[in-house]
Amino acid sequence: MRRKGRRLVLIGSALGVAGIAAGLVLYALRDSVVFFYAPTEFVAKAPAPGTRLRVGGLVEQGSVKHLGDNRIQFVIGDKSKTITVTYRGLLPDLFREGQGIVAEGVADGSDTFAADSVLAKHDETYMPKDVADALRKRGEWRGQGASAEPAPADKTANR
Repeated sequence: MRRKGRRLVLIGSALGVAGIAAGLVLYALRDSVVFFYAPTEFVAKAPAPGTRLRVGGLVEQGSVKHLGDNRIQFVIGDKSKTITVTYRGLLPDLFREGQGIVAEGVADGSDTFAADSVLAKHDETYMPKDVADALRKRGEWRGQGASAEPAPADKTANR
């Protein structure tokens, strides 16, 4: 076999081994690739108690109950199914009923979840106040309360 033929066989073999390794890694991580499960997916999957994962959905109106000893129970849903979540600790500032959250923890039962961390999600229209003010000054702000004219400059800042 010539030098070029040996090189092609070596490169082909290396690519084959790399492809098999990548396939095995993806197969092993198939359940971990999902960022979070919606309540419908969680109920359908019915994870065994003690399975560690993330669930996400909207906090149902009127479902937040303070159980004492820094424990909170609430229900999240996705307009089809709901999950009861229990959490011990301080909730994020953006947590409220009707807001989207992602909770990380372990499955407790068929439709219950024990969270050890809760992340509240803000909407896509969020913009830091400093950035919004800078855009208003330049007349480029098109968000809520936008006007075609730039906001007047603060005259007390130059005193």
